[in-house]
Parts: sequence; C-alpha cells; structure tokens
Amino acid sequence: MNTRGRLAVVTGAGSGIGRAVALAFAAQGDRVVAADIDEAAAGATAEEQPELITALPVDVADPARVEVLRNRTHAEVGVPTIVVNAAGWDRTDQFLNATPEFAAKVVAINYLGPVHVCGAFLPGMIDARAGGRVVNLASDAGRVGSAGESIYAGAKGGVIALTKSLAREMARHQITVNCVCPGPTDTPLFHAQPEKLKEALVKAIPFRRLARPEEVAAPVLFFASDAASFITGQVISVSGGLTMAG
Repeated sequence: MNTRGRLAVVTGAGSGIGRAVALAFAAQGDRVVAADIDEAAAGATAEEQPELITALPVDVADPARVEVLRNRTHAEVGVPTIVVNAAGWDRTDQFLNATPEFAAKVVAINYLGPVHVCGAFLPGMIDARAGGRVVNLASDAGRVGSAGESIYAGAKGGVIALTKSLAREMARHQITVNCVCPGPTDTPLFHAQPEKLKEALVKAIPFRRLARPEEVAAPVLFFASDAASFITGQVISVSGGLTMAG
C-alpha cells in the first residue's frame, strides 16, 4: 500500500505527538484529518498545511462524537486508509489518591478512545477493500509500569493488548495494526507533571534528554508505510533506552 496521497485520520492532532504525526503525514503528501477535542488547536495544526490537513473536532471518550467525526470525514474528505490513535490524557498521582471519576476519565480517553475510533473507522476501511494501517499510541508505562500512573499504565497496557488482538482480526482484510510506545516526550502532557518527577525522568534516560515529538512520529509513519506491509501486532518503544523491555 503506497501511503502517499492517501488519507490519514489522526486523533490528538492539536498538540504534542499527534500534531507531529499529522504534520509528518502532510509533509510526505498525504491528506490528513486532524482531530482533537480542542478545535482551535486542531485548526492551528491544519493552518500549517491547509491544502492537505482538515481540522475536525472529536472527543474520543464519547462514542457519539466519534461517530460524528467518522461521518464528517467520510462525507467531507473520504474513507481513510490510515488511522492513528494519538489522543491521550493523564495526571500523575499515587493510586490510593485516585477517585472513581479520575479513573473513569483516564480509561475513557486512553483505552476506550482507541476502541471507539477503531470501531467507527474499521468497517469503512474493510468495505473499501484497499487494505490499511492502524497505529495506536500507547506508552512504555503500559509495558513496564510507572509509579504515580497506575491507572494510566493499565489503560495503555490495554491499548497494547487491543493492538495485538485487532491485528489478528484485521489480517484477513490486509489491515495492519501496530503500536508505538513513547517514553518521556517533550509535550504539554509531560510538562504538566511535577518538576521533581520531570527531572528524575530525564536523568534516568540514557540519552539524558526527552524525545522530540517528531522522533515519535517517525515510527508511526514507518508502520503506515509500504516498508511495514508485512508487520502487524508489533510494539515499538521510543524512549532513548529508558525502557528496554523484552
């Protein structure tokens, strides 16, 4: 599948990794739907490449709004060949301090968000009989755990398992499903964490720096490329060596 000139839907495209992914697809000539709960932020991403990027609002935690995104995408742009689930949210705190409301929000955005998005877009991709690519953004917290992020880590671990299971189901449709797990990355979500935690994480990274969002976008584009046509159900970490999980 040649991705150039194809259509990619990217959630969380208003900032951070999602924005970097959307711009990277556009830079190689792909059309992009930049979807974000912050419509103004998605619009700012689209302004970088207005001839290729269309901004649309979505709350991935709300299946009804995901359906609206799907319907508008199909009607205004087309059926995507690539879906990237990059939307995410968290707040660092000890597990015993978590409220049921906080836990529900973390799971709704980070795990059920990809469930809703894949459930909305995969039927159209299957019907189009053009193959396709799904790339889910999880986290190395979901691979090795992370103190102060137990619920988030659990949700991202669910994304990893979802990726592998969907890869098995979608293989007969020639749709690959893979997962990118960022480590600490220079994003608004990281900078919202406590200062001491941020400093400790940077010191623990063998490269002694954060990942740049475009460095996380690179393997996303790889998984969406012809070079990855026979790769599915795989998980890759982008963490500067912080997490060398097997």
